[in-house]
Amino acid sequence: MPAYAVLGAQWGDEGKGKIIDFLARDADIVARFSGGNNAGHTVINDLGDFSLHIIPCGVFREGVMNVIGNGTVVDPDVLIEEINSLSNAGIEVEGRLIISERAHLIMPYHILLDTLAETSRGISAIGTTGRGIGPAYSDKTSRTGIRAADIFDQETLKERLENVLGFTNDVITKVYGAKAVSLDELYEKCLGWADKLRPYVGPAGRHVNEVLDSGGNVVLEGAQGILLDLDHGTYPYVTSSSPTIGGASTGLAIQPQYITTVLGVFKAYNTRVGRGPFPTELFDEVGEKIRTLAQEFGTTTGRPRRVGWFDGVAARYSTRINGYTSAVITRLDVLDGFEKLKVCTGYNLDGEILDEIPGGSAALEKCVPVYETLNGWDKPTAGMSDIAGLPKEAREYVDRLEELINCQVDIISTGPHRDQTIMPESVI
Repeated sequence: MPAYAVLGAQWGDEGKGKIIDFLARDADIVARFSGGNNAGHTVINDLGDFSLHIIPCGVFREGVMNVIGNGTVVDPDVLIEEINSLSNAGIEVEGRLIISERAHLIMPYHILLDTLAETSRGISAIGTTGRGIGPAYSDKTSRTGIRAADIFDQETLKERLENVLGFTNDVITKVYGAKAVSLDELYEKCLGWADKLRPYVGPAGRHVNEVLDSGGNVVLEGAQGILLDLDHGTYPYVTSSSPTIGGASTGLAIQPQYITTVLGVFKAYNTRVGRGPFPTELFDEVGEKIRTLAQEFGTTTGRPRRVGWFDGVAARYSTRINGYTSAVITRLDVLDGFEKLKVCTGYNLDGEILDEIPGGSAALEKCVPVYETLNGWDKPTAGMSDIAGLPKEAREYVDRLEELINCQVDIISTGPHRDQTIMPESVI
Protein backbone atom coordinates (compact mmCIF):
# COMPACT_ATOMS: atom_id res chain seq x y z
CA MET A 1 0.00 0.00 0.00
CA PRO A 2 2.76 2.52 -0.76
CA ALA A 3 2.41 6.07 -1.99
CA TYR A 4 5.47 7.78 -3.47
CA ALA A 5 5.58 11.57 -3.32
CA VAL A 6 7.58 13.49 -5.93
CA LEU A 7 8.09 17.02 -4.64
CA GLY A 8 9.72 20.16 -5.98
CA ALA A 9 12.61 20.89 -3.62
CA GLN A 10 13.46 24.42 -4.83
CA TRP A 11 11.38 27.17 -6.48
CA GLY A 12 9.65 24.83 -8.92
CA ASP A 13 10.64 23.90 -12.48
CA GLU A 14 13.03 21.23 -11.18
CA GLY A 15 12.11 18.63 -13.82
CA LYS A 16 9.50 16.75 -11.81
CA GLY A 17 7.50 15.86 -14.92
CA LYS A 18 10.27 13.75 -16.39
CA ILE A 19 10.82 11.98 -13.05
CA ILE A 20 7.10 11.31 -12.53
CA ASP A 21 6.81 9.99 -16.07
CA PHE A 22 9.79 7.71 -15.39
CA LEU A 23 8.39 6.37 -12.10
CA ALA A 24 4.86 5.97 -13.49
CA ARG A 25 5.96 2.75 -15.21
CA ASP A 26 5.39 0.98 -11.87
CA ALA A 27 2.33 2.95 -10.77
CA ASP A 28 -1.37 2.18 -10.66
CA ILE A 29 -2.26 5.84 -10.11
CA VAL A 30 -0.52 9.18 -10.62
CA ALA A 31 -2.27 11.81 -8.51
CA ARG A 32 -1.91 15.58 -8.50
CA PHE A 33 -2.54 17.19 -5.10
CA SER A 34 -1.92 20.96 -5.26
CA GLY A 35 -1.80 24.05 -7.44
CA GLY A 36 -3.49 24.65 -10.74
CA ASN A 37 -2.52 25.44 -14.30
CA ASN A 38 0.00 27.99 -13.04
CA ALA A 39 2.36 25.02 -12.91
CA GLY A 40 3.52 22.95 -15.85
CA HIS A 41 5.39 19.76 -16.59
CA THR A 42 7.32 19.15 -19.79
CA VAL A 43 7.46 15.48 -20.72
CA ILE A 44 9.46 14.06 -23.64
CA ASN A 45 8.92 10.40 -24.47
CA ASP A 46 8.41 8.06 -27.40
CA LEU A 47 5.00 9.62 -28.01
CA GLY A 48 6.40 13.13 -28.51
CA ASP A 49 7.00 16.36 -26.61
CA PHE A 50 4.20 17.44 -24.27
CA SER A 51 3.51 20.32 -21.89
CA LEU A 52 0.95 19.46 -19.23
CA HIS A 53 -0.53 22.06 -16.91
CA ILE A 54 -3.14 20.16 -14.90
CA ILE A 55 -3.47 16.53 -16.08
CA PRO A 56 -1.00 14.21 -14.27
CA CYS A 57 1.98 12.78 -16.17
CA GLY A 58 0.76 9.21 -15.73
CA VAL A 59 -1.48 9.77 -18.74
CA PHE A 60 1.42 8.66 -20.94
CA ARG A 61 1.63 5.22 -19.30
CA GLU A 62 -0.86 2.60 -20.48
CA GLY A 63 -3.10 1.31 -17.72
CA VAL A 64 -2.29 4.12 -15.26
CA MET A 65 -5.21 6.03 -13.71
CA ASN A 66 -4.74 9.78 -13.27
CA VAL A 67 -6.27 11.74 -10.42
CA ILE A 68 -6.68 15.48 -9.84
CA GLY A 69 -7.18 15.83 -6.10
CA ASN A 70 -9.27 18.05 -3.88
CA GLY A 71 -6.23 20.22 -3.06
CA THR A 72 -5.99 21.50 -6.62
CA VAL A 73 -7.88 24.31 -8.32
CA VAL A 74 -9.05 23.52 -11.84
CA ASP A 75 -9.69 25.83 -14.77
CA PRO A 76 -12.29 23.84 -16.74
CA ASP A 77 -11.41 25.56 -20.03
CA VAL A 78 -7.74 24.64 -19.67
CA LEU A 79 -8.60 21.10 -18.60
CA ILE A 80 -10.94 20.54 -21.55
CA GLU A 81 -8.35 21.95 -23.96
CA GLU A 82 -5.70 19.64 -22.48
CA ILE A 83 -7.99 16.59 -22.75
CA ASN A 84 -8.71 17.43 -26.41
CA SER A 85 -5.03 18.02 -27.18
CA LEU A 86 -4.02 14.65 -25.72
CA SER A 87 -6.87 12.87 -27.50
CA ASN A 88 -5.81 14.43 -30.80
CA ALA A 89 -2.31 13.07 -30.18
CA GLY A 90 -3.75 9.58 -29.84
CA ILE A 91 -3.62 9.42 -26.03
CA GLU A 92 -6.84 8.13 -24.50
CA VAL A 93 -7.96 10.18 -21.49
CA GLU A 94 -11.57 9.18 -20.82
CA GLY A 95 -11.71 6.33 -18.35
CA ARG A 96 -8.19 7.19 -17.16
CA LEU A 97 -8.82 10.52 -15.43
CA ILE A 98 -10.75 11.31 -12.24
CA ILE A 99 -11.22 14.88 -11.01
CA SER A 100 -12.17 15.21 -7.38
CA GLU A 101 -15.71 16.41 -6.95
CA ARG A 102 -14.31 18.50 -4.10
CA ALA A 103 -11.74 20.32 -6.25
CA HIS A 104 -12.46 24.04 -6.55
CA LEU A 105 -12.90 25.61 -9.98
CA ILE A 106 -11.11 28.62 -11.36
CA MET A 107 -13.88 30.87 -12.65
CA PRO A 108 -13.49 33.62 -15.27
CA TYR A 109 -13.82 36.26 -12.55
CA HIS A 110 -10.84 34.72 -10.71
CA ILE A 111 -8.63 35.26 -13.76
CA LEU A 112 -9.94 38.81 -14.15
CA LEU A 113 -9.36 39.62 -10.46
CA ASP A 114 -5.86 38.12 -10.59
CA THR A 115 -4.89 40.33 -13.53
CA LEU A 116 -6.49 43.48 -12.12
CA ALA A 117 -4.87 43.04 -8.69
CA GLU A 118 -1.41 42.38 -10.14
CA THR A 119 -1.65 45.43 -12.41
CA SER A 120 -2.71 47.62 -9.48
CA ARG A 121 0.39 46.59 -7.47
CA GLY A 122 2.70 48.31 -9.97
CA ILE A 123 6.34 47.94 -8.94
CA SER A 124 5.25 45.82 -5.97
CA ALA A 125 3.79 43.12 -8.23
CA ILE A 126 4.14 39.57 -6.97
CA GLY A 127 4.88 38.04 -10.36
CA THR A 128 1.70 35.97 -10.56
CA THR A 129 1.03 33.94 -13.69
CA GLY A 130 -2.38 35.62 -13.97
CA ARG A 131 -4.19 32.29 -14.13
CA GLY A 132 -6.64 33.04 -11.30
CA ILE A 133 -5.00 30.65 -8.84
CA GLY A 134 -4.76 33.02 -5.86
CA PRO A 135 -8.34 34.35 -6.10
CA ALA A 136 -9.67 30.79 -6.46
CA TYR A 137 -7.90 29.66 -3.29
CA SER A 138 -9.01 32.87 -1.58
CA ASP A 139 -12.65 32.07 -2.36
CA LYS A 140 -12.09 28.52 -1.14
CA THR A 141 -10.83 29.85 2.18
CA SER A 142 -13.66 32.37 2.49
CA ARG A 143 -16.19 29.62 1.70
CA THR A 144 -17.53 31.24 -1.45
CA GLY A 145 -15.85 28.92 -3.96
CA ILE A 146 -17.49 26.75 -6.60
CA ARG A 147 -16.45 23.09 -6.50
CA ALA A 148 -16.54 20.61 -9.36
CA ALA A 149 -19.62 18.88 -7.93
CA ASP A 150 -21.54 22.17 -7.86
CA ILE A 151 -21.77 22.60 -11.64
CA PHE A 152 -23.93 19.46 -11.91
CA ASP A 153 -26.57 20.80 -9.51
CA GLN A 154 -28.55 23.11 -11.78
CA GLU A 155 -31.17 23.83 -9.12
CA THR A 156 -28.73 25.59 -6.81
CA LEU A 157 -25.92 26.58 -9.17
CA LYS A 158 -27.42 29.81 -10.48
CA GLU A 159 -28.29 30.99 -6.97
CA ARG A 160 -24.72 30.20 -5.83
CA LEU A 161 -23.25 32.15 -8.72
CA GLU A 162 -25.61 35.08 -8.10
CA ASN A 163 -24.55 35.28 -4.45
CA VAL A 164 -20.85 35.17 -5.33
CA LEU A 165 -21.12 37.73 -8.12
CA GLY A 166 -22.98 40.17 -5.88
CA PHE A 167 -19.77 40.85 -3.97
CA THR A 168 -17.25 39.99 -6.68
CA ASN A 169 -18.75 42.37 -9.24
CA ASP A 170 -18.68 45.15 -6.67
CA VAL A 171 -14.92 44.63 -6.35
CA ILE A 172 -14.45 44.42 -10.12
CA THR A 173 -16.44 47.55 -10.90
CA LYS A 174 -15.99 49.78 -7.84
CA VAL A 175 -12.40 48.97 -6.86
CA TYR A 176 -10.85 48.33 -10.27
CA GLY A 177 -13.29 50.12 -12.58
CA ALA A 178 -13.66 47.10 -14.86
CA LYS A 179 -16.74 45.61 -16.50
CA ALA A 180 -18.96 43.34 -14.39
CA VAL A 181 -19.18 39.61 -15.11
CA SER A 182 -22.52 38.53 -16.60
CA LEU A 183 -24.45 36.04 -14.44
CA ASP A 184 -26.30 34.50 -17.39
CA GLU A 185 -23.14 34.06 -19.47
CA LEU A 186 -21.32 32.51 -16.54
CA TYR A 187 -24.21 30.15 -15.80
CA GLU A 188 -24.32 28.96 -19.42
CA LYS A 189 -20.57 28.45 -19.36
CA CYS A 190 -20.88 26.28 -16.26
CA LEU A 191 -23.56 24.14 -17.93
CA GLY A 192 -21.21 23.62 -20.86
CA TRP A 193 -18.44 22.55 -18.50
CA ALA A 194 -20.81 20.12 -16.77
CA ASP A 195 -21.70 18.50 -20.07
CA LYS A 196 -18.06 17.97 -21.08
CA LEU A 197 -16.62 17.03 -17.69
CA ARG A 198 -19.37 14.68 -16.45
CA PRO A 199 -17.38 11.52 -17.35
CA TYR A 200 -14.38 12.69 -15.33
CA VAL A 201 -15.68 14.09 -12.01
CA GLY A 202 -16.10 11.74 -9.08
CA PRO A 203 -14.91 10.62 -5.61
CA ALA A 204 -11.21 10.77 -6.38
CA GLY A 205 -10.06 10.48 -2.77
CA ARG A 206 -12.04 7.28 -2.26
CA HIS A 207 -10.55 5.78 -5.43
CA VAL A 208 -6.97 6.55 -4.36
CA ASN A 209 -7.54 5.06 -0.91
CA GLU A 210 -9.13 1.92 -2.32
CA VAL A 211 -6.08 1.33 -4.53
CA LEU A 212 -3.74 1.90 -1.58
CA ASP A 213 -5.80 -0.41 0.63
CA SER A 214 -5.52 -3.15 -2.00
CA GLY A 215 -1.71 -2.84 -2.15
CA GLY A 216 -1.44 -0.71 -5.28
CA ASN A 217 1.24 1.88 -6.07
CA VAL A 218 0.36 5.57 -6.16
CA VAL A 219 2.73 8.32 -7.33
CA LEU A 220 1.86 11.69 -5.79
CA GLU A 221 2.60 14.43 -8.28
CA GLY A 222 3.79 17.68 -6.79
CA ALA A 223 3.51 21.04 -8.52
CA GLN A 224 5.91 23.95 -8.07
CA GLY A 225 8.31 23.71 -5.10
CA ILE A 226 8.59 24.07 -1.35
CA LEU A 227 10.22 27.51 -1.56
CA LEU A 228 6.94 28.72 -3.07
CA ASP A 229 4.85 27.21 -0.28
CA LEU A 230 2.34 29.56 1.32
CA ASP A 231 3.76 28.95 4.81
CA HIS A 232 7.33 27.80 4.23
CA GLY A 233 8.27 29.69 1.09
CA THR A 234 9.67 33.18 0.48
CA TYR A 235 6.44 34.94 1.44
CA PRO A 236 4.77 36.98 -0.07
CA TYR A 237 6.41 35.80 -3.32
CA VAL A 238 4.78 32.40 -3.09
CA THR A 239 1.95 30.33 -4.50
CA SER A 240 -1.46 29.93 -2.83
CA SER A 241 -1.33 26.24 -1.96
CA SER A 242 0.96 23.75 -0.27
CA PRO A 243 3.40 21.85 -2.52
CA THR A 244 4.87 20.15 0.57
CA ILE A 245 4.52 16.63 1.90
CA GLY A 246 1.74 17.89 4.18
CA GLY A 247 -0.13 19.16 1.13
CA ALA A 248 0.16 15.72 -0.45
CA SER A 249 -1.83 14.15 2.37
CA THR A 250 -4.55 16.80 2.66
CA GLY A 251 -4.75 17.46 -1.08
CA LEU A 252 -5.69 13.85 -1.83
CA ALA A 253 -7.39 12.83 1.43
CA ILE A 254 -4.92 10.04 2.14
CA GLN A 255 -3.47 9.07 5.50
CA PRO A 256 0.16 10.15 6.03
CA GLN A 257 1.31 6.62 6.89
CA TYR A 258 0.57 5.55 3.32
CA ILE A 259 3.41 7.78 2.08
CA THR A 260 6.50 5.57 2.32
CA THR A 261 8.83 7.39 -0.07
CA VAL A 262 9.40 11.12 -0.44
CA LEU A 263 11.53 12.15 -3.40
CA GLY A 264 12.89 15.69 -3.42
CA VAL A 265 13.72 16.89 -6.93
CA PHE A 266 16.61 19.35 -7.19
CA LYS A 267 18.14 20.94 -10.24
CA ALA A 268 21.94 20.80 -10.33
CA TYR A 269 21.68 24.60 -10.16
CA ASN A 270 18.81 26.88 -9.11
CA THR A 271 16.12 28.76 -11.00
CA ARG A 272 13.22 30.98 -10.09
CA VAL A 273 10.37 32.66 -12.01
CA GLY A 274 8.87 35.99 -11.01
CA ARG A 275 9.84 38.35 -8.22
CA GLY A 276 11.23 37.50 -4.80
CA PRO A 277 14.57 36.92 -3.08
CA PHE A 278 17.06 34.64 -4.82
CA PRO A 279 20.46 34.76 -3.05
CA THR A 280 22.53 32.85 -5.64
CA GLU A 281 21.10 34.56 -8.72
CA LEU A 282 23.61 35.13 -11.53
CA PHE A 283 23.51 38.33 -13.54
CA ASP A 284 26.59 37.65 -15.69
CA GLU A 285 27.46 35.67 -18.80
CA VAL A 286 27.56 32.44 -16.78
CA GLY A 287 23.91 32.79 -15.82
CA GLU A 288 22.97 33.60 -19.39
CA LYS A 289 24.93 30.61 -20.64
CA ILE A 290 23.09 28.24 -18.29
CA ARG A 291 19.73 29.79 -19.24
CA THR A 292 20.47 29.37 -22.95
CA LEU A 293 21.86 25.84 -22.70
CA ALA A 294 18.97 24.65 -20.54
CA GLN A 295 16.28 26.67 -22.34
CA GLU A 296 15.12 28.03 -19.00
CA PHE A 297 11.80 29.52 -19.97
CA GLY A 298 8.53 28.90 -18.09
CA THR A 299 6.36 25.99 -19.32
CA THR A 300 3.21 27.94 -18.50
CA THR A 301 4.21 31.57 -19.06
CA GLY A 302 7.22 31.40 -21.37
CA ARG A 303 8.97 33.90 -19.12
CA PRO A 304 12.76 33.63 -18.84
CA ARG A 305 13.69 31.94 -15.58
CA ARG A 306 16.17 33.57 -13.25
CA VAL A 307 19.27 31.37 -12.91
CA GLY A 308 21.70 30.89 -10.03
CA TRP A 309 24.21 28.49 -8.49
CA PHE A 310 23.00 25.59 -6.35
CA ASP A 311 21.82 26.83 -2.94
CA GLY A 312 22.80 24.38 -0.21
CA VAL A 313 21.18 26.46 2.54
CA ALA A 314 17.80 26.32 0.81
CA ALA A 315 18.36 22.62 0.06
CA ARG A 316 18.91 21.70 3.72
CA TYR A 317 15.85 23.73 4.70
CA SER A 318 13.82 21.92 2.05
CA THR A 319 14.92 18.52 3.38
CA ARG A 320 14.11 19.46 6.96
CA ILE A 321 10.55 20.44 6.06
CA ASN A 322 9.73 17.58 3.69
CA GLY A 323 11.83 14.75 5.13
CA TYR A 324 13.04 13.36 1.81
CA THR A 325 13.88 9.67 1.75
CA SER A 326 15.64 10.11 -1.58
CA ALA A 327 16.99 13.06 -3.55
CA VAL A 328 16.87 13.48 -7.32
CA ILE A 329 19.34 15.64 -9.24
CA THR A 330 18.16 16.88 -12.65
CA ARG A 331 19.80 18.84 -15.47
CA LEU A 332 23.31 17.68 -14.53
CA ASP A 333 24.17 17.62 -18.22
CA VAL A 334 23.57 21.38 -18.48
CA LEU A 335 26.76 21.92 -16.49
CA ASP A 336 28.92 19.92 -18.93
CA GLY A 337 31.96 21.92 -20.04
CA PHE A 338 32.08 24.46 -17.20
CA GLU A 339 35.63 24.77 -15.86
CA LYS A 340 34.51 25.77 -12.36
CA LEU A 341 31.22 25.44 -10.51
CA LYS A 342 30.03 27.12 -7.33
CA VAL A 343 27.70 25.94 -4.58
CA CYS A 344 26.32 28.07 -1.77
CA THR A 345 27.13 26.68 1.68
CA GLY A 346 25.90 29.56 3.86
CA TYR A 347 24.52 33.12 3.90
CA ASN A 348 26.30 36.19 5.17
CA LEU A 349 23.76 38.51 6.78
CA ASP A 350 25.37 41.66 8.14
CA GLY A 351 28.50 39.74 9.10
CA GLU A 352 26.70 36.74 10.62
CA ILE A 353 26.94 33.41 8.77
CA LEU A 354 23.55 31.68 8.56
CA ASP A 355 22.93 28.01 7.81
CA GLU A 356 19.15 28.39 7.35
CA ILE A 357 16.85 30.64 5.37
CA PRO A 358 15.65 33.57 7.51
CA GLY A 359 11.90 33.84 7.95
CA GLY A 360 11.56 37.33 6.52
CA SER A 361 11.96 38.08 2.82
CA ALA A 362 13.59 41.43 3.59
CA ALA A 363 16.35 39.65 5.50
CA LEU A 364 16.77 37.06 2.75
CA GLU A 365 17.14 39.84 0.18
CA LYS A 366 20.13 41.12 2.15
CA CYS A 367 21.82 37.72 2.41
CA VAL A 368 25.10 37.31 0.50
CA PRO A 369 25.89 33.72 -0.49
CA VAL A 370 29.04 32.06 0.85
CA TYR A 371 30.42 29.97 -1.99
CA GLU A 372 32.54 26.88 -2.34
CA THR A 373 34.19 26.33 -5.72
CA LEU A 374 34.32 22.87 -7.31
CA ASN A 375 36.00 21.59 -10.45
CA GLY A 376 33.85 21.16 -13.52
CA TRP A 377 34.19 18.37 -16.09
CA ASP A 378 34.88 18.33 -19.82
CA LYS A 379 33.47 14.88 -20.63
CA PRO A 380 29.75 15.03 -21.59
CA THR A 381 27.22 13.48 -19.21
CA ALA A 382 24.25 14.09 -21.51
CA GLY A 383 22.24 10.93 -22.10
CA MET A 384 24.11 8.77 -19.59
CA SER A 385 22.16 6.00 -17.85
CA ASP A 386 25.03 4.33 -15.94
CA ILE A 387 26.60 6.01 -12.91
CA ALA A 388 29.93 4.34 -13.69
CA GLY A 389 30.22 6.49 -16.80
CA LEU A 390 30.04 9.82 -14.97
CA PRO A 391 33.26 11.84 -15.03
CA LYS A 392 35.08 11.87 -11.71
CA GLU A 393 34.40 15.59 -11.21
CA ALA A 394 30.70 15.16 -11.99
CA ARG A 395 30.45 12.42 -9.41
CA GLU A 396 32.26 14.62 -6.87
CA TYR A 397 29.82 17.43 -7.63
CA VAL A 398 26.83 15.13 -7.03
CA ASP A 399 28.43 13.86 -3.83
CA ARG A 400 28.83 17.43 -2.57
CA LEU A 401 25.21 18.24 -3.39
CA GLU A 402 24.21 15.12 -1.49
CA GLU A 403 26.06 16.42 1.59
CA LEU A 404 24.43 19.83 1.30
CA ILE A 405 20.95 18.39 0.75
CA ASN A 406 21.47 16.02 3.68
CA CYS A 407 19.83 13.18 1.81
CA GLN A 408 21.08 10.37 -0.40
CA VAL A 409 20.92 11.03 -4.14
CA ASP A 410 19.24 8.01 -5.74
CA ILE A 411 18.32 9.36 -9.18
CA ILE A 412 20.31 11.55 -11.58
CA SER A 413 18.71 12.91 -14.73
CA THR A 414 21.05 13.53 -17.65
CA GLY A 415 18.54 14.59 -20.29
CA PRO A 416 14.82 15.07 -20.99
CA HIS A 417 14.00 11.54 -22.21
CA ARG A 418 12.93 8.67 -19.94
CA ASP A 419 16.02 6.64 -20.80
CA GLN A 420 18.41 9.47 -19.91
CA THR A 421 18.21 8.61 -16.23
CA ILE A 422 20.71 7.12 -13.77
CA MET A 423 19.10 5.14 -10.96
CA PRO A 424 21.71 3.06 -9.16
CA GLU A 425 19.10 1.51 -6.88
CA SER A 426 15.34 1.29 -7.14
CA VAL A 427 13.66 3.81 -4.85
CA ILE A 428 10.17 2.38 -5.19
